[in-house]
Amino acid sequence: MYDIINKKKRGCVLTQEEIRFMTEGYTKGEIPDYQMSALMMAVCFQGMTEEETLALTLAMRDSGEVLDLSEIEGIKVDKHSTGGVGDKTSLVLTPMIAALGIPVAKMSGRGLGHTGGTIDKLECFPGFSTELTKEQFCQNVNRIKMAIMGQTADLAPADKKLYALRDVTATVEQLSLIASSIMSKKLAAGADAIVLDVKTGNGAFMKEEKDAFALAREMVQIGKNAGKRMAAVITDMEQPLGNAVGNSLEVKEAILSLNGLGPKDLMDVVYALGAEMVLAAEKAATEEEARNLLEQTIREKTALDKFAEFVETQGGEKQYVYQPELLPAAGIQMQVINTDTGYVGGILAEEIGLANLILGGGRNTKDSPVDLSVGILLHKKRGQALQPGEALATIYANDMEQAKEAYGKIVGAYRIQPQAPEELLMVKGILRS
Repeated sequence: MYDIINKKKRGCVLTQEEIRFMTEGYTKGEIPDYQMSALMMAVCFQGMTEEETLALTLAMRDSGEVLDLSEIEGIKVDKHSTGGVGDKTSLVLTPMIAALGIPVAKMSGRGLGHTGGTIDKLECFPGFSTELTKEQFCQNVNRIKMAIMGQTADLAPADKKLYALRDVTATVEQLSLIASSIMSKKLAAGADAIVLDVKTGNGAFMKEEKDAFALAREMVQIGKNAGKRMAAVITDMEQPLGNAVGNSLEVKEAILSLNGLGPKDLMDVVYALGAEMVLAAEKAATEEEARNLLEQTIREKTALDKFAEFVETQGGEKQYVYQPELLPAAGIQMQVINTDTGYVGGILAEEIGLANLILGGGRNTKDSPVDLSVGILLHKKRGQALQPGEALATIYANDMEQAKEAYGKIVGAYRIQPQAPEELLMVKGILRS
C-alpha cells in the first residue's frame, strides 16, 4: 500500500491490479484508514485517468453483491438523481415508464441533510415496505413492471466505507471519486440502461453548470465502458423542483402530477428523463414519439393506476393514491407573508431544504427520525410578480418554535427584485453513450 500511495503521489497511473488490491484490502480492514486517506488525498491532487476510474468503480461494484436481473424480461431501465430539494421525480416517472410496459428495477435511498429520499416519501403509505428479497423484487418487476427497494448492506460495501472516510478527510469533491461512488452502486443494481439526472445550481451538489456537465460525462463514460446503455440529463436546481418540499406534501404533488396537474418545472424534468428511458428501452425511435407515449400515460390515467398497483404490491394502502387527503398531515399551518413589491428573482433551494430540516422533515444523521407530515408548500416561484401581503409559502409543522425558525429561513431564501428575471431552462443538456 505504501508503494501505491507513493506512485499516485508522483502522478503515475495505477494498474487495475493495484486498484483492486487496495479496494479489497480496505473493505476487509487489512489496510488502515490513515493509508487509504493518504491515497485519497493523492488522488485529489493528481486525478485519475479514465481507465483508473473504471477500475475503481468495478472494484467497488464487485466488493459486494451484484444483482443478477436476468430473470426479468426486457430491457431493464433505472434512473438516478444526484439529489436536490423537492425532487419527487421518481414517484411520477417510474409509474409512467412501467405503464408503457418497460421494466423499472430501482434501488433508492433515504434522505440525508437537506435532500429528500424516495424511500422516506413512499413510507407515507401505511404498510408500504421497501424491504424486498431479490426474488420478490424480480417477481414484482415481471408482474407489474416496477419495483423500488432500499439499498442493501451488501451493495458496494467498499463505497460505503470509502465515502465515510472521504467525508471526514476533505476528499469528497473529486470528480473521479464522485463518479465512481455513484456508478459502483448503479452498476451493482443490475439494470441494462441507466438514465442519470445530474442537478446543477445552488440546491445541488454541483453548483456550477460546467462541473455538472463534467460529472455527467465522467459517469456516462464509466457506464459505457462497463457495457451499459447510458444517458445523462443535466437539470436545474437553482430553486426547489415543483412547489412541495417535505415527504407527504411531495407525495401529494406526485399524485397531482399523475392526474395531469403537475407543476411545469417538475414535468419538464420528468418528460426529459422519461424520453431517455423510453429510447433506451427501444420503445420509441425519436424523443417526440417517446414524449407522446409518456403524455398518453397521464392523459389516460394508466400511470396513476400503475402507481396505485405498485403501492399495493409492496404492502401499502392503495386508496391513498386516489384519496391523497388521507396521507399524513401536520397540525400547524403558517403562511409566510411577502412585504415587498417586485418579482421573485430566485429562491435559494438549499435554504428551503434546511427549513424543511428544521421542521423535522429531513435527517441530520442517517439514524435521525423523520416527520413525514411536515414541509413547505411554495406559492410563488421564480419570475412571478409579488404584492405586499401575498403568501410566499405555507409552512406545515407540528411544533410552533420550529415553524417560527423555518419562517425566517424561507423569507431569507427568496430573492426579490424590481424586474422579472429571464426564464430558467430546466434542461441544460443531454449526454448519451
